[in-house]
Amino acid sequence: MADSSTSALPDPWFQSLFAQRIGGANYGKGTEIYKFEKIKRAKRKALADHPERQLLDFGIGENDDMAPSVVRESLKKETDKVENRGYADNGIQNYKEAAAEFMLRHFGVKLDPVTEVCHCIGSKPAYAMLPAVFINPGDITLMTVPGYPVAGTHTRYYGGEVHRLPLLEQNNFFPDLDGIPEDVRRRAKLMVLNYPNSPTGRVATKDFYKRVIEFAHKNQIVIVQDAAHIMLSYEGEPLSFLQIDGAKEVGVEVHSMSKGFNMIGWRLGWVCGHPKIVQAYADVKDNSDSGQFMAIQNAAATALRTPAIPEQVREKYRRRLTKLVAALQKVGFQCTMPGGTYFLYAKSPTGAVGRTFANAEEASQYLIHEQSVCCVPWDDAGSFLRFSATYIAADEAAEDALMAETVSRLGKLALKF
Repeated sequence: MADSSTSALPDPWFQSLFAQRIGGANYGKGTEIYKFEKIKRAKRKALADHPERQLLDFGIGENDDMAPSVVRESLKKETDKVENRGYADNGIQNYKEAAAEFMLRHFGVKLDPVTEVCHCIGSKPAYAMLPAVFINPGDITLMTVPGYPVAGTHTRYYGGEVHRLPLLEQNNFFPDLDGIPEDVRRRAKLMVLNYPNSPTGRVATKDFYKRVIEFAHKNQIVIVQDAAHIMLSYEGEPLSFLQIDGAKEVGVEVHSMSKGFNMIGWRLGWVCGHPKIVQAYADVKDNSDSGQFMAIQNAAATALRTPAIPEQVREKYRRRLTKLVAALQKVGFQCTMPGGTYFLYAKSPTGAVGRTFANAEEASQYLIHEQSVCCVPWDDAGSFLRFSATYIAADEAAEDALMAETVSRLGKLALKF
């Protein structure tokens, strides 16, 4: 039988034609393994080595519930309507109006649904397209780390550069705007923020957003604020960047139906803010996709007009995170309730009985191999582990049992901090 592995095959004739942005002639030949792939491999090995032991999976980064029944029923009805069969292009009016109503109801932000709101097929494509609006070769995008890399990836695709803004504990997980070098500020066109912040759980303050707006005006830099977790805010009411005076003059906010509405996989969100930026994004989008299925947009409009949905989702993850904090504290983690998101970002242990960990990645691999406890390491700005509250549990009793098992297993390791 012929070897089916690609490594055993000769290079295809077009190997030298791959674009430099994805590796050029060396595309597909790298040996580096992305950390999420390492986690997947470690999970498979833990399951194979210990089939009798339940995998305690805190590495998941997506809601564990389906969309609410009222949303699913709406989708079923809308799917059967002939008027929803065609291309949606840059979005249907019903969804844009629902988004504008949502922004007004929850944040007091008034938006024109025609000129200041445009849908996206999930927020990820929006971060891929917005650099196309502004970035030329040599331009810079400022990005917080740890964070979601897509806008940075596409900045580089267009010949731009990424300047990393580390989110350090001593700065309360806010970027140090004053520490950005002058030559970087001069070439920067975009700054991508994310609050409530994934993975740190930090929520923004009005004072922070005011400083961001001043920074944007002073340096002529456009702000893109990622609000994917905004409805999962526990430290006060959810705060929109656009609530702050002057925010709409300097940028846009990107919202998602996924986290706060249990609509993971439905692929829908919206970009809102300055009408000229929204228009430019819509122009790029119009040349990139033909819009999300209109039935999905109409169902999402139903979700946006049902305030109880994000409230219920928020309270569920608040409850789970409270339990998770208590469980991890029992085994030595110095962690506190996050201000937002469904992630708990905790300092990584430095060792266990008979060994030390060089970084969070080593610690996470130890936890999964020794006790089948899965979490995500972050070593971008200090060594931290991210535990997600999106684990599978049928009810509160199952949550409590999982927490007790977590304490039991991690307690056996005698972790050092």
